[in-house]
Parts: sequence; C-alpha cells; structure tokens
Amino acid sequence: MERRFWAQETSTDWWDHIVLQVWDDSQWLRNFRMHKGTFMELCDLLPPALKCMNTKMRAALTVEKQVAIALRKLAMPDSYRSVGNQFGVGKSTGGAAVMQVAKAIKDLLISRVVTLGNVQVIVDGFAAMGFPNCGGAIDGTHIPILAPEHQAAEYINRKGYFSIVLQALVDHKGHFTNINVGWPGKVHDACIFRNSGLFQKLQEGTLFPDQKITVGDVEMPIVILGDPAYPLMPWLMKPYTGSLDSSQELFNYRLSKCRMVVECAFGRLKARWRSLLTRLELSKTNIPTVITACCELHNICESKGEMFMGSGRLRQIASPLVTRSQTPGRLEEHRRARCASEKL
Repeated sequence: MERRFWAQETSTDWWDHIVLQVWDDSQWLRNFRMHKGTFMELCDLLPPALKCMNTKMRAALTVEKQVAIALRKLAMPDSYRSVGNQFGVGKSTGGAAVMQVAKAIKDLLISRVVTLGNVQVIVDGFAAMGFPNCGGAIDGTHIPILAPEHQAAEYINRKGYFSIVLQALVDHKGHFTNINVGWPGKVHDACIFRNSGLFQKLQEGTLFPDQKITVGDVEMPIVILGDPAYPLMPWLMKPYTGSLDSSQELFNYRLSKCRMVVECAFGRLKARWRSLLTRLELSKTNIPTVITACCELHNICESKGEMFMGSGRLRQIASPLVTRSQTPGRLEEHRRARCASEKL
C-alpha cells in the first residue's frame, strides 16, 4: 500500500491570482522594489540554482515564487510566518527560500553586477561633480544583527548595538563597484580597509588603469575618496582637518560633495531593503550572504532606474551638499567654500 502524507492546506490565491495577474508596475515596485519586467529578468538568471523537483507531498516552489518570497522578506521587516502566510507556504519553507535565493544571487551574479565597469565614465562623472581623476568613494555602514553566541563583545559598535560592517566603493551614480562584508562592528573602518582585497589592488595599482593628470607640479593618479577615518594614501584622498585656509576649505567642499554619493547609496540600499535596518534573524555565517545579495539587487534596481516610492516621497536620494546633522559651524564652512568656488 502506498504511504500517505498529511500536509496542512494553504492558499496561494494572493500570489497566483492577485500579484501575477492584477498588480500593475507601481504595486510591484512598492512591494518587491522592482517592476515586473525586471523581476522576470532576474528570475531568468537564477534557475540553475533554484529549480526544484516535485515530491509526493506537494509541488515544488517555482523560481518566480522563491524569488518573490525573498524580495518580500528583504523589502519588509515582517516575520517569516507573516511572509509565508501571504504566499501559502510554511515558516521554515519561507526562511529556506530567502537563503536559497540570496545564495543564488551571490554566487551567480556577483561578477557581473558588482563590477567596476567603464572607468573613464566614472572619472568623467566625478569630474562633472567637481573632483578630477576620481574612481570612486568609499565608506562603511553598520548592519544590525542579533547578539552572536560567541565573542559577542567584538560585534558591539561605537553606537552601542551589535552589527556587521559593510564596506563599499561606489561610482558617481551610487552603484556598488566593490564590497566587503563580514567584519564585526567593533573593528575600525581603517582596519577593515587595510585588510581588504580592495586595498591590495589599489596598493598594487591593478584596480584602475595607469591614468595620471598633472595638478600644479604633481602627477595625480586615479584616486578614491574617503572620510577622515581612512588613511591618506597617494591613491586615497581625505579631507583636511584643523584650522583651514580658503583653498583647503574649497578642497574639502568639493571632496565632500563627491563623497556624499556613498552615503546616499547606503541610504537607498536600506530604504529599499528595509530588513537591513532591523536585526537580521539569521546565523552569523548567513548574514554576509544576505547583505551581499541586497547590494547586488541594489545595483540591478539602480541600473534599471527603479525609483522606490516610500513614506510619501521619492527614495531616489540626491547628493546633498549639506545634511541636517551638520553643525552650524560646518554650515558656515560650506557657505564660505561655496562662495570661494563661485569666485573661481
């Protein structure tokens, strides 16, 4: 006699009849952070890692449904149970789908999505913003996590919560061209940078072409821009500190204006994939995979012009010259620098 299995009945009507058949592009954008066309293009790239076999208990989840579950969970800080109920799957099935999709995106798309691209276009883009021969802006951001079971103190950052650091180099449009994920929140940005593959490539001169310009009597190679936490190198520029003259203030103003693209990229990343704003309910080994997948999805959405509408305003954050968090003293510095720039 053939064995029989019991499985709780669930409903997939919301996905099968509402999302796939009724929703327009604006609803896809609000719920999955991308239009349906972009979603289908993404699904076409992932079958080698996601296609499953049917079993006697139930039909396997389609690639499209697995990707939709993952995007929904990453976009909304809902529980796995809540997301699973929407798609008619169990809590554990939803959690497995998120990790399988994240791993597939990381393994299959990292080399084609997070890449430097045309260096000359990037240099021209930063030059138009005010800084010559610049190949990118670098910074780090903290992703909240649950307290690890071992060495938890190493993950407490300077703001007092547990986190993992995402270090990223971005181009003039805010696309990630190099990422490094996994260092504990307690580690300083400069230490992470010095121990990264990006530092080694820059030190060896293999990341950018040997393209130099003459500034005064100095030959300047292609450089990247960082905040004061990073070391000053021949290929890394950082702001002046201390008492500044007008030329140094102007330099800082132009550097800050261009370096803000990385801050805005982090803002768009977390606004789009809001699970990065809450403590990720994942093991310490799985968190870097999910963060990497979010960065790749960010690049895909940005390249397709998927401008996410949220909280009543457009999430396509511009590159502001001054932020609200700056002190009156900094505002005055920017005012003087702007006046000096206009005179030139």
